[in-house]
Amino acid sequence: MENDLGPRRVYSTLPSSPSRMPAFASVLAVIAILYFGKEVLLPLAIAVLLTFALAPISSRLRKLGLPRIPAVIITVVIAFLVLVLFGLVVAGHVAEVAQNLPAYQGNIIAKIRTLQESGTDSGIVRRLTSVIESVGRELSNADERPVAPGTASRPREPVLVEIFAPSRPIETLTSLIGPLLGPIASLGLIIVVVIFMLLEREELRDRFIRLVGYGDLHRTTEAIQEAGSRVARYLLMQLVVNCAYGVPLALGLWAVGIPNPALWGMLAIVLRFVPYIGPVIATVLPLFLAFAVDPGWSLVLWVGAIFLVLELTSNNVIEPWLYGSRTGLSPLAIIVAAIFWAWLWGPVGLVLSTPLTVCLAVLGRYVPQFEFLEVVFGSDPVLDPKERLYQRLLAGDPDEATDYAEEFLEEDYLEDYYGKVAIPALLLAEKDRRRGVLTAEQMEQVFGTAITLVSNLAEIAEEEEQEEEEEEERKETEAAGRPSPPREGNGDESELPDGRGKTVFCVGGRGPLDDASAAMLAQILQVQGAEVVAARHSDIPNRRAMSLVPKQSNAIVVCFLNEESARHATILVRRFKRIYPTIRVGAVLWVENQEERQPPALGEADFVATTLTSAAREALADAPPSLVTPARKIRTRRSSNKTGIAAARSEL
Repeated sequence: MENDLGPRRVYSTLPSSPSRMPAFASVLAVIAILYFGKEVLLPLAIAVLLTFALAPISSRLRKLGLPRIPAVIITVVIAFLVLVLFGLVVAGHVAEVAQNLPAYQGNIIAKIRTLQESGTDSGIVRRLTSVIESVGRELSNADERPVAPGTASRPREPVLVEIFAPSRPIETLTSLIGPLLGPIASLGLIIVVVIFMLLEREELRDRFIRLVGYGDLHRTTEAIQEAGSRVARYLLMQLVVNCAYGVPLALGLWAVGIPNPALWGMLAIVLRFVPYIGPVIATVLPLFLAFAVDPGWSLVLWVGAIFLVLELTSNNVIEPWLYGSRTGLSPLAIIVAAIFWAWLWGPVGLVLSTPLTVCLAVLGRYVPQFEFLEVVFGSDPVLDPKERLYQRLLAGDPDEATDYAEEFLEEDYLEDYYGKVAIPALLLAEKDRRRGVLTAEQMEQVFGTAITLVSNLAEIAEEEEQEEEEEEERKETEAAGRPSPPREGNGDESELPDGRGKTVFCVGGRGPLDDASAAMLAQILQVQGAEVVAARHSDIPNRRAMSLVPKQSNAIVVCFLNEESARHATILVRRFKRIYPTIRVGAVLWVENQEERQPPALGEADFVATTLTSAAREALADAPPSLVTPARKIRTRRSSNKTGIAAARSEL
């Protein structure tokens, strides 16, 4: 399965891993550098991310025929003009809202009193009302406070007075411009760095490769391309999604009569770059304004309905349509990253948290020393599906194992799940058994959980069986000789044979894990319409399995997860062949990679399979059983005693 940025990287558990102390020390050193070098590194980080975002635009202008320098300058100038204009408009609207806020005090107090009079308050509303009323009195009568009779007036504290000298314009200008010098200098530095990075993009890439990845050009090139692609696509698609949210929001708020609707739409565009927290803030502010502006409650309800419709549309229509906005980060990683970067660099770090974390995840994907970053932040599963299932089998959790199986079966068939996930998971268990780390109790628990999983998937098996029957009926009604296309998903050249009217006996070879694999094979045969009887390996020594085999059986299948069990399989196959010479008897020696390969010969076996598909095909085949050579009777010479010999001689 591949995502939009390349093949998914799947991790496997290793018996041992190298020490993480050097990488951990490096991470601590980097965090310290980022914290203490905030004043220098923050503008550089913004410049790098803007370079990622503007690089596609500059490349497109160059493809249209513009030289490198004009294309870069035009891109940067347009981008920063848009940002500056955006900031000026937002600042103007914020100042207007701040001037109008005192006019809304009456509506707020009236609504709170209405709630209080309705009897729905529990003390909190009363306290809130008293606080707001006291604030209102402080604002309106700050200079005219009545003094209670009989009390002495409190002496006023001295007030600091600053003498303004209009004859010193230089000092006045310095005091006004001084606070703005820092942001202006940072903005200028960002613009210059972005221009030079866009101009020297190829040169910087080559220097980076020579510095950190000269020994592995392929891996380093992939890392750079993926980081740039992820960040640029995230920023672009997130901007499109936010605009598709903010513009309708502004129009809707304007239609219902909210003051300054353009401000709330523009703030929604910016705040939605902040993960999880930003959309909440963008929703609360217009709702509070609607609460303050309208004496009634209808405006609040209208604004709430607008946000509800926009959220549903954005989450269910726009974002799935613009699928490229996926970052490859897990939701928890996004939250943790937002907290970390906000602590490190403040509100600006909160906005930059997602793209910066994307770069860290890419670093962990391609640099072995920092692989833990990809494991911690990435959204891809860190365990193979077979390892994930085996872990659930060990934990004795069939419910979660069933949930994973149902997710897999939304796109594939039961045959694919058992062949690609379940049987390999049992092979992992068998490997642990041979290493001596899987106890007998754990094997029984794995068997019980696997059998429960098979039972939970019985409904899906019945649905697939019904589909098979409908397919067979459709084929029978079609014109004779018309081939049927192979079913997608099983990876074989043809479908499995029809099992209707056939009976198969499946049994485990040597242990509980073999019994679980036999139960899975039995369910696949049932999907094909065959009557199946499954037995455990413990039924074989006491010949109970011999009595369980239906007389009308077409095949007997013995399952082994240990490839080294060929000798034991030969013995069991011979035993079944002696008792049921008219039934096809075969063995399945499961392999890990589930690829067709030449199976070992097992003497009198009618067939030997290594995969689920080949085992089902052989069990349902119409081939006749092989002839069985009768067992030779070994005659023993009886020992004669001297008395018998003497008697014979006397008779002669």
